[in-house]
Amino acid sequence: MRTDAAENWQTFTGHPSSLIPHPWYGIAETIETVNETGKPVRGEIRLNEPMASHVSWRAGGAAQTAYFPVDLDDLLGFLRSLPAGEPVHMTGLGSNLLVRDGGLRGTVIFTHRALREIRLDHLGARGGGVYAEAGVACPKVARYAALNELAGAEFLAGIPGTVGGALAMNAGCYGGETWDIVAHVLTVDRTGKKRARTREDYEIDYRHVQLKAEGERRKAEAPHPSEEWFIAASFRLKRGSGAESRSKITELLKRRIATQPLSEPNAGSVFRNPKGDYAARLIEACGLKGRVMGDAMISDKHANFIVNRGGARAADIEALILLAEKAVREKFGIALEREVRIVGDA
Repeated sequence: MRTDAAENWQTFTGHPSSLIPHPWYGIAETIETVNETGKPVRGEIRLNEPMASHVSWRAGGAAQTAYFPVDLDDLLGFLRSLPAGEPVHMTGLGSNLLVRDGGLRGTVIFTHRALREIRLDHLGARGGGVYAEAGVACPKVARYAALNELAGAEFLAGIPGTVGGALAMNAGCYGGETWDIVAHVLTVDRTGKKRARTREDYEIDYRHVQLKAEGERRKAEAPHPSEEWFIAASFRLKRGSGAESRSKITELLKRRIATQPLSEPNAGSVFRNPKGDYAARLIEACGLKGRVMGDAMISDKHANFIVNRGGARAADIEALILLAEKAVREKFGIALEREVRIVGDA
């Protein structure tokens, strides 16, 4: 297991974290984490890891501990090695995540390097499927499906995150939602136990996915929904024309470039669209388009985006989020719901 803690602690020049050093700091050069079988885990551990390097907003504090598994087996082994009370945060490309400037306690596990498998999955004679692990980028799934003459996944090209994140929030765009095409998923809990699940196991709605309450007989063995994470999915798709799918993807990306501030760091849509309306319209109607806080700005191109103009702090971004929520609530009586996750200490 590689450890780069000492280098990170000395060279990090971003916002200083208010976290106390992790207990492993100082022995990071010699620590050897082992799983329950007694075998050392094979990934890379870093202490006080700057999360601004790992989230699309390019802002925020440090993670107390970060782990980069090399593959699925290594991830399972690392989970089994963690103390029962250790907070665990799974993340992929950090495209809808903001870590407050004070830092994030516990362990962040990055999946995008380890969970990268994508392949065809036979799901019946009338259609086909794509199996993708949680660290695969959504646009890659869209392109892979089109390459293999499968239709229905084109909208994934407009989602900047990974399969794991898309499953967790039922991400969608341009008329498509992730769980519309899910056949089944694989999950893991913090004990390293894998499970196969279907959509019937979840409450699924617009930008909402939650594991259903288990029956009394299962409660003792089932983890809390927040301690079970997606590690793969099989997407059920229809046979189609690869050329048509590629054309749809191209048009979708042109539309995205024309309407979204992709040249500046952002986290995509900050708020869910209220039923029958659009968060961007409401925010713009409150006169907030182009509003600046520090080096963060409510985009003057799309009001449901907040961009980092170069040196924004997480506090600047969160202040704009709170401002938009307050303004829309006071003017329209609507409580905006966030798509982005904000974690950590202020």
